[in-house]
Amino acid sequence: MTSPTTPSSRERILSRVRKALVDAPAADHPTRTYFQTHTADDPATILDLLHENLADYRAIVHRAQNSELPSLIAKLLKEHGARTVAVAPGLPDTWLSDAAVEQRPDEGAAGGTPLTSYDLDATDAVVTTCALAIAETGTIVLDGGPGQGRRALTLVPDLHICVVRAADQVVASVPQALPRLDPTRPLTWISGPSATSDIELDRVEGVHGPRTLHVVLLTG
Repeated sequence: MTSPTTPSSRERILSRVRKALVDAPAADHPTRTYFQTHTADDPATILDLLHENLADYRAIVHRAQNSELPSLIAKLLKEHGARTVAVAPGLPDTWLSDAAVEQRPDEGAAGGTPLTSYDLDATDAVVTTCALAIAETGTIVLDGGPGQGRRALTLVPDLHICVVRAADQVVASVPQALPRLDPTRPLTWISGPSATSDIELDRVEGVHGPRTLHVVLLTG
C-alpha cells in the first residue's frame, strides 16, 4: 500500500513528463478552420436536401404555397381519420379553416384551457410551426414559440403536422442553426417520427412521440 508521503505511480509519471518539458519551446497551436456546412449556398439545393433527409427518416414531406396550406392540412387530417386537433397559442387561424375537426386550443390560445395529459392522449393530432429546420440532418427544431406550444403538445398526439417556412426557417447545418436558437428555451429536436428498435432490430414507431410526422415545406 502506498503511504500518504509516497508518490503514486500516476504522480511519478506526471512528474517525469513535467521535467521533460521544462526546456521545451512553447508549442505553436495550429489554427483550425472548420466548415460551417458541406452544402452549396443555394436555397433550392438546401431545400431539396432537407426534403430528402426528412423522407429518409420516414417523415412524409409535402410542398405547398400559402394559399394551398389550409386545404392540404384538412386533407391530411381527413386521411388519418383525425377528429380532434390540439391548437397551440399563436397558430394562424386560417391553417385549420378548411378542416372538419374539433379544435382543442391549449392555454394561451383563443378560448383555450390547459390541456392535461389525458386530454392530449385523447386528441388525434396537432398542427404546429417550428423554429428551424436543418437540411443536412433532416431535423425539425421546436422551441415552444408562437404556433408551437409547449412540448407535450407535440409528444402525445399520434399525428404531428409541422409547417416549415422555406424562405426563412431552413438552414443547411447544425453550426448554422445553433446561433439562431435560444439555449434557454425548451428545444425539441425531431428527426422523423418517434421510433425505437429492439435487440432484433424490429422497428416500432410511436413509442416516445407521434407515430406519424408530416412536414409541409411552405414555399410561397
